[in-house]
Amino acid sequence: MTVDSGNGFPGIDGVVPWPDEAARRYVELGLWRERPLGSYLWDWADRWSDRIALVDGDTRLTYVELASKADGLAESLADLGFKRGDTVLVQLPNTWEFVVVTLALFRLGVAPVMMLPPHREYELASIGAHVKAKALFVPDTWKGYDHQELAHQVVAQLDSPAQVLVVGDDVRESSVDVRALIGDVGRSEWLDDNGPTGTDVAVFLLSGGTTGVPKVISRTHNDYEYNIRMVARACAFGPDTVYLAVLPAGHNFPLANPGILGALYTGGRAVMLSSPRPDAVFEAIEHEGVTATSAVPAVALKWMEEAPASGRDLSSLRFVHVGGSVLAPEVAAQIGPALGCTLQQVYGMAEGLICYTPVDASDDVAHGTQGAPVSEFDELLLVDEDGNEVAPGEIGELLTRGPYTPRGYFGVPAVNAVSFTEHGWYRTGDLVRCTPEGNLIVCGRVKDLINRGGEKISAGEIETLVQELPEVAEAAAVASPDPLVSERVYLFVSLHPGRTLTLPQVAEALTARGLAAFKIPELFEVLDDLPHTAVGKPDKKALRALLADRRAAA
Repeated sequence: MTVDSGNGFPGIDGVVPWPDEAARRYVELGLWRERPLGSYLWDWADRWSDRIALVDGDTRLTYVELASKADGLAESLADLGFKRGDTVLVQLPNTWEFVVVTLALFRLGVAPVMMLPPHREYELASIGAHVKAKALFVPDTWKGYDHQELAHQVVAQLDSPAQVLVVGDDVRESSVDVRALIGDVGRSEWLDDNGPTGTDVAVFLLSGGTTGVPKVISRTHNDYEYNIRMVARACAFGPDTVYLAVLPAGHNFPLANPGILGALYTGGRAVMLSSPRPDAVFEAIEHEGVTATSAVPAVALKWMEEAPASGRDLSSLRFVHVGGSVLAPEVAAQIGPALGCTLQQVYGMAEGLICYTPVDASDDVAHGTQGAPVSEFDELLLVDEDGNEVAPGEIGELLTRGPYTPRGYFGVPAVNAVSFTEHGWYRTGDLVRCTPEGNLIVCGRVKDLINRGGEKISAGEIETLVQELPEVAEAAAVASPDPLVSERVYLFVSLHPGRTLTLPQVAEALTARGLAAFKIPELFEVLDDLPHTAVGKPDKKALRALLADRRAAA
């Protein structure tokens, strides 16, 4: 096994390394601690020992039990031939085994690629081949779907041998039973001596893009630990935190921002739940004394609607973190009071930068902005379409770099040449405005502009304003091709129960808000529910496909 103590990535070709100068600076400043994430596991166990660390239904693991099981699994995986620098796909739901598997891989130095339960053969096979995965970790079945069979179909397509490791009660002879590999072995000195370094890849995350196969993002132990530490600080996580994970745990938001790992890092408790359904969430909050949880807007709105009639005691809940798409200020102002807690808006990306509104923010900041970067060392640059810096207070595309924003996607140099500048700035593709106090207001997407007769319309701007309407639960604006003006605004909405809405009413409301006439939606449709991506954002690719099908049928 190759051991590389420098700024390298043993065994993983295609990772864009951090520039040496930047890496040295982050170490000298104390931002990077040159420790692998797995090494913190036994620090936590020594410090918090018999405190409950992880809850999944009736399963309750203390910090010592969690560390021991992770080391037991890591040693078993080493016996199966897995080693530092290998990559595997992890497609597990929100269960205690997900956490043990993740920590075991951190200890061993095997980099998990965090897939999501809805991913199927196309995504798994494409990404598995891209990263040269040595295994797939899957449930036997989940929500009626046979993931074990899917995994075997995927490994059959890969160029090199890969194993199927299964969590569940129905493990086939051709698969490996993960639960059988988990033993309580105490602290493994072998893992202490043979684990990864801080510069190794800790985890691969997937980009939040909605077109094509997601891009793969490499996060090192150094930068991901710093990410977790800064976000946990921004969200006031500590030993009394009880974090409820309801979004898919393989997504960066519930995993580490601050999420499951943030709760463990600060001595709190992580509670795993497989569904964001209001009834299940409210029961878990009451039963476990949950203090914080995360949601995308569509989920938070459902909680807000059903909380008053739930009959559950939600008084332990202090914070709900909402991100993924932009909330209208009027809607944001309703969430905290409805749930009896403080709303923290979050804007961020698996590529790095994370912004949060402060726990003690004024209403103007908490409801009308997406917060400020969690680190003073995050760098921001707002530019126009020609790459020139915009004037203070103006809207521009956000470019960013910093101690937890990698300098390139994995194995795609042509994509990196477009997505990153020569000076290491990541082009987020988001249109934002920065307030004089340093808070960001997300205004839309560069690629989400609708060109009506040469006038550029931000879909995000339309969506934010439409969401202010009391009838609207969720809104998504897309471009509808038009032979006369190039594109028109096509607005899709879902409504609150019992409400109705028409296009003339939308136009009247937006006109009253002072919106320019050319921005008013000209096409309109009410759907029972908007389609969503795997991470809960309105799926505009699906909406555009719906429009294309209708045009073809016309």
